[in-house]
Amino acid sequence: MTRKGQVTLPATIRRRLQVSRGDVVRFDIEGDIVRVTRAQDVVHATAGVVKSSRPPLSPDGERRLIEHLIAEDVLRRSGG
Repeated sequence: MTRKGQVTLPATIRRRLQVSRGDVVRFDIEGDIVRVTRAQDVVHATAGVVKSSRPPLSPDGERRLIEHLIAEDVLRRSGG
C-alpha cells in the first residue's frame, strides 16, 4: 500500500476481473472481507450506497427508476 492508501491489483486479478488502466473498480466490505469487483457503470458503481428502509433495488431496477425520474423531470421542466 502506498502512502496515499493506493493498492495495486495483481495481474491475475486484473485479468480475472477484466479491468485495465483507467477502469473503475468497486470495493465492498462485509466484516473483515473486502470484495473487489469491476464497476460496469455509474448505476452498478453506486448500487446500494444510499441507505433506505426499503429493500435494495437491483442495478437494473435502480437504472429504470433513475431513467423514469429523469424523464419526469424533463417533462416538468419543458412544461409537459
